[in-house]
Amino acid sequence: MRARVDPFIVALLATALLGTFLPARGQGLDVLTDASRVVLALLFFLYGARLSTSETLAGLRHWRLHVLVLTITFVAFPALGLVAHQLQGHGIDAGLADGILFLTLVPTTVQSCVVFTRVARGNEAGTVVSASLSSIVGVFLTPLLVSLLMSANAQVDAGSIVRIVLQILVPFVLGQALRPWVGAWVERHDGPLKLYDRGSILVIVYLAFSEGARAHVWLRVTVPEALVVVAVCAVLLGVALVGAWQLGRLAGLGRADRVSVLFAGSNKSLAAGLPIATVLFSGGQLALIILPLMAYHQLQLITCAVVSGRMSRTPT
Repeated sequence: MRARVDPFIVALLATALLGTFLPARGQGLDVLTDASRVVLALLFFLYGARLSTSETLAGLRHWRLHVLVLTITFVAFPALGLVAHQLQGHGIDAGLADGILFLTLVPTTVQSCVVFTRVARGNEAGTVVSASLSSIVGVFLTPLLVSLLMSANAQVDAGSIVRIVLQILVPFVLGQALRPWVGAWVERHDGPLKLYDRGSILVIVYLAFSEGARAHVWLRVTVPEALVVVAVCAVLLGVALVGAWQLGRLAGLGRADRVSVLFAGSNKSLAAGLPIATVLFSGGQLALIILPLMAYHQLQLITCAVVSGRMSRTPT
């Protein structure tokens, strides 16, 4: 059977190339930057409008699952990131090494985790709550971790935290508040809105790579360095998947909850990571910072799709 290439992966690569060779400049860049803030705010409004209150209440009972996912996401992952960051100066550019560390600090993704959990017959409600909680906590905890571990390379202050809250958390909460009125409409138009989700991410990728091209950062990245980044991301993902499953077993969780921990614990959110990065990092540095996160995101989509498919065919 032929493997199907995810069109989003192709679109991401094409957008990165477009931003590199045909970057936005001048007034066009300013307009696109302002528009991207509106686009992202609407993205997180839709995330909030999608989150079912009944699913949230059902998922809140599994507190051990949520604690474990948050611990993996914001404690174990950053520890792995600090180890991987030691590659700086040993065959990898400092900016890319910082990007590898940054990817380990961002929250988990929501939609894909829920899909993978559903396919693998895991605790879908638990995953919805864990992933959403991770995203909300990440609004505050990711900048805090960046300030502690990457303070020399990031602009973390009260103003940046406020901008992230306004960009992510406020629209999300507003979406939840208005769900009784807009929730049914959002569910009816789920297909087109998923295209909007991906399109908004492409806008941020294009802006970041435009900034990178303008700052000539790609002259600093060699093919061997890019391959090292992909290899490191693959190792991080492998360790995260195996570690999350084993930690779920050690915590005494049932299979359904372990499936939730597996995906919510190992995944990293491009949708949340990109807007946080755009606030905390500036100029050409931004493109190098998000490159490892993009690579990890693609690897997790491909790998977790295979893993969830296989788990769907195994006895519970």
